[in-house]
Amino acid sequence: MDDEPGREENRWEIIEQAAIEAEFETGRREESVEEARKSLLLRLVQISVGSVVLLSGLLLMVMPGPGMVVVAIGLAILAPEVPFARRLLERVQERIPRDDDGNLPVRAKVALGGSIAFAVILTGASLWWTFAR
Repeated sequence: MDDEPGREENRWEIIEQAAIEAEFETGRREESVEEARKSLLLRLVQISVGSVVLLSGLLLMVMPGPGMVVVAIGLAILAPEVPFARRLLERVQERIPRDDDGNLPVRAKVALGGSIAFAVILTGASLWWTFAR
């Protein structure tokens, strides 16, 4: 039983080392392990945030709100790191409703702002609820 925590730590060290090596090979040619670790962390945050925004947009497709716009924002966040997101973003941008000048209608901008504000408030409340206890 006592060996299990050590095994778990060893597993995470192996995974971390493999990720850093992959970052050296596929990244922007970081010069140190710390730079590779920071770059890897930034990629993980970018992919996580993009995924959450994309999933929120997909939910807004069936709920009231600017679903296509939020999906496009999520794909734009993911696009630099995820190849399929780049290709899908082009298709989604074609389907976003626009006015005569090619801009997003005011109604969609207001709905988008409200959706973002609601998401920020809900996230803040859930974090407060989790950590304030």
